[in-house]
Amino acid sequence: MAELMSGNQAIARGAYEAGITVASGYPGTPSTEILENTVQYKDSIYCEWAPNEKVAFEVGAGAAFAGARTMVTMKHVGLNVAADPLMTLSYTGVEGGFVFIVADDPGMHSSQNEQDSRHYAIFGKVPMLEPSDSQEAKDFMVAAIEISEEFKTPVMLRTNTRVSHSRSLVNTSDRVQSEKPVAFEKNPARWVPVPLWARGMRVRVEERMELLKEYACRSPLNRIEWNNKELGIVTSSISYQYVKEVWPEASVLKLGMAYPYPDRLIAEFAAGVKTLLVVEELDPLLEEHISSLGIKCVGREFIPGIGELTSDVLRRCRAKMEGQAAPEQPLATYAAELPNRPPVLCPGCPHRGIFHVLRKHNVVVTGDIGCYSLGAFKPLERLDSILCMGAGISMAHGMDKAGNDRKVVGMVGDSTFFHSGITGLLNVAYNKSKATIVVVDNRTTAMTGHQDHPGTGTTLMGDVTVSASIEAIAKACGINRVNVVNPYNVEATNKVVTEDLQADEPSLIISRATCPLKERPKIDNPYQIDQDKCKNCKLCTKIGCPAIDGGGEKPTINPVLCFACGVCHQVCPADCISKVKK
Repeated sequence: MAELMSGNQAIARGAYEAGITVASGYPGTPSTEILENTVQYKDSIYCEWAPNEKVAFEVGAGAAFAGARTMVTMKHVGLNVAADPLMTLSYTGVEGGFVFIVADDPGMHSSQNEQDSRHYAIFGKVPMLEPSDSQEAKDFMVAAIEISEEFKTPVMLRTNTRVSHSRSLVNTSDRVQSEKPVAFEKNPARWVPVPLWARGMRVRVEERMELLKEYACRSPLNRIEWNNKELGIVTSSISYQYVKEVWPEASVLKLGMAYPYPDRLIAEFAAGVKTLLVVEELDPLLEEHISSLGIKCVGREFIPGIGELTSDVLRRCRAKMEGQAAPEQPLATYAAELPNRPPVLCPGCPHRGIFHVLRKHNVVVTGDIGCYSLGAFKPLERLDSILCMGAGISMAHGMDKAGNDRKVVGMVGDSTFFHSGITGLLNVAYNKSKATIVVVDNRTTAMTGHQDHPGTGTTLMGDVTVSASIEAIAKACGINRVNVVNPYNVEATNKVVTEDLQADEPSLIISRATCPLKERPKIDNPYQIDQDKCKNCKLCTKIGCPAIDGGGEKPTINPVLCFACGVCHQVCPADCISKVKK
């Protein structure tokens, strides 16, 4: 029976049908929903959120060493974190099937870069599959496990935002269990990549790649769709769907197993068409490889390498190739009168209080990846840099040691702290930094949809577990000044921040209050602004709360949006903001 599924749902279903028994990952859009859907099969698949992608990858490797079929999930920047174990797992190989899913984000809809993760398949010398719709997302999971076990190799399944989140019909099948027993067999020459044995592994990786190249040429995942032979297009992933829409008359070589490159198939296809066009998102990897084979092709001169491809983008590319004027892009009339709505911190967000307090101090704030990244924008404007997860702490230390002329504050979220902040904090203590570190602890992984983490006390499977203490970890790292503040109490928070900024030692402030979208309390008496007492100073609008409307003659508070956190009441100098009386 066909079911309507997103690509992420289909991957989860594919994991079930492929007989996977262990699944680990770290949440990150656009990959998050894979494990959130896999957990519905928890009677068959053990699922977990790991503290970070490297840990998840190593969990999967351990399971696969023992013979279990395993899946690991992450977004593209998460693969950077997991790259260390990937490179060596390629050498050791696996016993049970091992598939790692990487969701790229062309166009950077929810990411700090749009790196092309296909490079990692080449770098790591592992096969890579690229589904173009939900049916293939499910089917390719099963195929990936089969390839992994046949060639004893980790397999990369690369998706992107459109494949992950678009929905299409999927025909499901029954689960196929592995017949292998789960039992690790001692064999140091295979599992211990010290130089003595790793040199032999290196040779076997190349031998495996040659076998995989031959396999790619005969794999049904790669296919030629002959049509008009004036134009032949080589493509993969979601780009295939756009190609079929924009060039319905063209012949197409669709690469489902996109690496290793099926050179013989590419040569056969190229020989059969007059003009060869390569359509791929982001980097010109396919184009460069085809050119290296001595095959004439075009690609980047017509297909952009920045941003997400769409049907409209490719229509303009086709017009350029044919020397025609680009088709006009009509404006969406239904949106013409709507104002811009940039992302903002939610009403009642606890991060707002700490940002307001930091605005009172002449400090540099090195930030991190999370909801609190929005603190860089107006009207808060209290986040000065973002690099990658955990860098909020490490960059603060580096800036402090560089002798920056202002005190430095490093900021991370609670999930980010467990992901990659602990080692940075250890470095702060060990190397005697004077930076102040702030963990904005809203008791969840909020930005990606309220997933649990080691500090929440609950696992992905819903089991009650230990709740790791940020305070205790900080003390164990050697941080002596550790304070917990309620960011809704502006005066008390400012007192702690002021004292810590004046201290001649590193300090940690934990700004702790639950994310209101997770807690969703009932608000009976929101705040209101007394229009007669209001001096129209607009200070309340500077905290950036969506519930406060500053567009009229004087600010007003939308009672439907108000969370009743009280921050606006505390910042008002005229004392004209109070709760609505019942």
